[in-house]
Amino acid sequence: MAASNMTVKRISRELPHVSDPATGSIQLAPSDDSMFNWSATLPGPEGSPYEGGEFQLAIQLPPDYPFSAPKVSFKTRIYHMNVSDPGGQICIDILKSNWSAALSLYKVVLSISSLLTDPNPGDPLVPQIADLYRRNRKQHDATARTWTEQYARPKPKPAAAEASKPAASSIVNLIDAEPPVSSARTRSSRSAVTGRRRPPQTIDLSADEQPSASARTAIPPSSAENPIEIESSPEPGGTERSSSAQATIGRKRRRTHEDADEEENGRASRRRNHASSSRANGHADAEIIVLD
Repeated sequence: MAASNMTVKRISRELPHVSDPATGSIQLAPSDDSMFNWSATLPGPEGSPYEGGEFQLAIQLPPDYPFSAPKVSFKTRIYHMNVSDPGGQICIDILKSNWSAALSLYKVVLSISSLLTDPNPGDPLVPQIADLYRRNRKQHDATARTWTEQYARPKPKPAAAEASKPAASSIVNLIDAEPPVSSARTRSSRSAVTGRRRPPQTIDLSADEQPSASARTAIPPSSAENPIEIESSPEPGGTERSSSAQATIGRKRRRTHEDADEEENGRASRRRNHASSSRANGHADAEIIVLD
C-alpha cells in the first residue's frame, strides 16, 4: 500500500520535533533509509527503578499514518510487566483501541515513559512480573534495577567522541610531542657550539704600557672584567658566526689598546718637546741677563 500525500505531509510536520527543545532528554529521529522507520532514545524516569538507564525504541509507521497507530517496541531489554521479553512489544492502550490521529510520535514516546513510572498490573504482558509487583514491590524494584544496570546502562560518550575524531587527536599528539624534540635538538646544538667556543681573552699591560686615565675610560669595562660570551643559535653555520664574532671583538680590543698606546706616546712626546722648549727659553733669558 503506497503512502498518501496526507501521510507524507503529516510526517513532514513531525520532523521539527526532532530538534525541539521541548522534548527534553527524549531523542526522536527518522532513519536515513525511510521516513517510515523512526528510532527513539528514552531515558529512565527519575525515581523509578529504571533511573540511569537509556532505552532504545523502534518505531514503524503504517502507510495510512496517522489514521492507524504506529508499531513501537523496545530494542533494549527491560524488566517490565507491560513489555514482553523477548520481543519488546508494549501493551499500552494508545497503541491499540485508544489511538487518535491527533497523537504525535513524541506524545507516544512520552506516554511510554509514563508507563515506566506507573505500570499497569491490570493488563500485563508478563503476568509473573505483575504478581511479584503486587506481592513484593521491593524485590520487584530491585530486579528492575539489576536489569537496567545490566542492559540499559549508557555507553561512555567521551570515549565515543574521541573515537569519532582520530585525526584531531593525532594532530594534538603531534603538537604535544614536538616541543621536547625541538628543545632537545636546540640544547645539543648549543652544547656543541659552546664546546668549541674560544676562552675569554685577557690583556696584560706592563707598567710602561699602562694607558692614561682618559684612555682607560675609553675601554668598555665589560671587555676587561666581564668577557663577552656569544650565545649561538641552533641554526646551520652557528659555529662559523660565533668564531667570526669573537674575531671581530678581538680586533676591536686590539685597536682600542693601540689607540691608547698612541695617545700615551703622543703625550710623552709633547712633554719632551715642552721640556726642551723650556730649557731653550731658560738659556736665552740667561744670555740676555749677561749681556745686560
